[in-house]
Amino acid sequence: MTKAKRPSEKALRKDIVATALAMNRSGLSPLRSGNVSCRFKDGMLITPSGQRYEDTEPDDIVFVAADGSVPGGQLKPSSEWHFHLGVYRSRPNAHALVHTHSTYATVLACAQKPIPAFHYMVAVAGGKDIPCVTYATFGTEELARHVARGLQERNACLMANHGQIALGATLSEALELAFEVEVLAEQYYKLLALGGAPHLLDDAEMTRNVEKFKTYGQKGQDN
Repeated sequence: MTKAKRPSEKALRKDIVATALAMNRSGLSPLRSGNVSCRFKDGMLITPSGQRYEDTEPDDIVFVAADGSVPGGQLKPSSEWHFHLGVYRSRPNAHALVHTHSTYATVLACAQKPIPAFHYMVAVAGGKDIPCVTYATFGTEELARHVARGLQERNACLMANHGQIALGATLSEALELAFEVEVLAEQYYKLLALGGAPHLLDDAEMTRNVEKFKTYGQKGQDN
């Protein structure tokens, strides 16, 4: 199997802007909310702080080194750079991350409700549930620690009183997972509105589903 060529820095910068715009225009993250990053060299490339995505150019994307330092001559990185970098440190297989304030995921996050195994598609995030990590002030190392723990064995989580995070091997994969989390959050919210305790799939079934998703679609095929 031929080893995939790594995208250039220029291509990654363009992809981050395109991902942020798609996230914004789809309603996953309205206005200036949310942020996007990808692993690069010993650190990462990330969207700048508080800048409208429509006004963001590839050259505005900020490089943050592995130690959290930002080389001069750049814009300020997203205030959430701490948890992006923390995830890359703890998850070597993660190469892209999106953080959104999508409506239903944020509603559940503000109620501090994780998304349990009400549907087999919950397994797409890598486990039997999509956890909700403990609240901490945005842009802090404390929040970064909570997020890193929440994503240690999952590819997505909710952040209490905040929003959601999804990661992947590529930006498109991370964005697709964020969309799926929002769909699941909406479905679970509406299920709760029916009243009563929802029927949940057991751990053994969710383990089977997690394993099946590892080879779902064209995964594992030689190129």
